Amino acid sequence: MARETAQAAVALGGGHGLAATLSALRRLNDDLTIDDLTAVVTVADNGGSSGRLRGEFGVLPPGDLRMALAALCGDDEWGRTWAEVVQHRFAGQGELNGHVVGNLLIVGLWELMGGDHVRGLDWVGRLLGAHGRVLPMATTPMDITARVRGADPSDPGALTVVRGQVEVATTAGQIESVALVPEDPQACAEAVEAVLAAEWVVLGPGSWFSSVIPHLMVPGLRRALAETPGRLVVVLNLEAQAGETTGFGPEEHLAALFEHAPDLNVHAVLVDAGSLAGEREALEKAVADRGARLVVEDIAVRGEPRHDPDRLAAAFRRIVDGA
Repeated sequence: MARETAQAAVALGGGHGLAATLSALRRLNDDLTIDDLTAVVTVADNGGSSGRLRGEFGVLPPGDLRMALAALCGDDEWGRTWAEVVQHRFAGQGELNGHVVGNLLIVGLWELMGGDHVRGLDWVGRLLGAHGRVLPMATTPMDITARVRGADPSDPGALTVVRGQVEVATTAGQIESVALVPEDPQACAEAVEAVLAAEWVVLGPGSWFSSVIPHLMVPGLRRALAETPGRLVVVLNLEAQAGETTGFGPEEHLAALFEHAPDLNVHAVLVDAGSLAGEREALEKAVADRGARLVVEDIAVRGEPRHDPDRLAAAFRRIVDGA
């Protein structure tokens, strides 16, 4: 049942984590609980089709933007068909091998529109009938770097720096902090406006150091997240990610977030009940210390380490209705 007054929501992240959040929030958009939905997407990917297009054309990597657009497609025949089309990856042995249709479509529109990233994405969204808007977190090409301890087996205590989203996501060591190169990429103005105007802002889940935390490293976006009157909801991952967050539980994920943004004002932290494994008391204290409330729900696909869009939507709806 829809609220009497619908609200605007912004979801930040990248990859499969952001896609899960958007799939859930789209359901709230469909029932008019949320009437204005915007995705703000990490754009630092340097691998696969996105990395190749970024290197050849000097554009923002389109892959995570494409996934967000696909997640916002409707459940009707038009939406399902276009979601499949833009996610289709070419096989074969030629130069198209590994490229994704949606990546090529996005880059093609960027070229036609003189490099206007936002306008190009808006046109793709119109074609797909997307139930929301997709924006890059920044308009400056960038790389992620990470300070990693223990990447060199011969010197487990040494700190090294790795560069590139793929390299950060697959590092063999323990990530201590991440940064962006350049340090002050230009935030997407429309993304900043959306965050400042939203009643709800959702951060996570996703690759914690390479998709979620980078939003906090863009100065203009970081200021908007600190200043927005909207309520910020953090969605924690279901499990640690090999390499990037090996050994992390829910409390460690939250601690890493606040180490990079100690001034972040969080309204609620959403965690899957099955991922707590006896850590609930410690997590409750960590969340309460930040003046937030812990929301524990069954939000995973049964027997699988991924979020269930319907359950996640139900959890979001309870958070919004209970505010």
